[in-house]
Amino acid sequence: MALPSALPSTKELIVSVALRRFAENGYAATSLTDIAADVGIKKPSLLHHFPSKEALYRAVVMESFADWVDLVEEATSGPREGWGQVERVMRAAFRFFEEHPEFVQLVRREALDGGPILQQELTTLLRPLFDRGAAFLQREMDAGRLRRYDSRQLLLTGYGAVLSYLSDAPLIGGLLGGDPRSEAALAERREHVIAILKAAVAV
Repeated sequence: MALPSALPSTKELIVSVALRRFAENGYAATSLTDIAADVGIKKPSLLHHFPSKEALYRAVVMESFADWVDLVEEATSGPREGWGQVERVMRAAFRFFEEHPEFVQLVRREALDGGPILQQELTTLLRPLFDRGAAFLQREMDAGRLRRYDSRQLLLTGYGAVLSYLSDAPLIGGLLGGDPRSEAALAERREHVIAILKAAVAV
């Protein structure tokens, strides 16, 4: 008989609730008192784990992006090349964003609001991934396995094609007249973007 999974710690619950609150309301409009109440503790207990709102926000953002880094590392491990590797990363990105809607909201808020750590820690965390992705694309183009484009712009195009649909879901739902997050709609969008990119870059 399978053993029950371990219950999350208070610290893990705080981070989980804070992610939802920061994603929904933004940094400025989120209070530690509300987060503590959602967790079922008092504010002093929350401050025992995180001494300030900025410290909690920093932990939420860095933990969320660390999950994204882990996914990219997994998707790019091994000697892979050409369009097949591009498609693997695109599908992994779609899956991650589909399964982590609060991460998508948090990314958008960071970009729009210029959150407290956007230009510092996040750049340090994400720049190596960006440079490695661009280097991979450039190498595959030089080898003739992908059509030639500006590798850094192509990387941004792929990222935007995945993220923008999910971050703008309320507007897109009105345009399409349905739920853009339904399983069918997500699958349709995923296959459309992958087909367009394949037609553009695959040799």
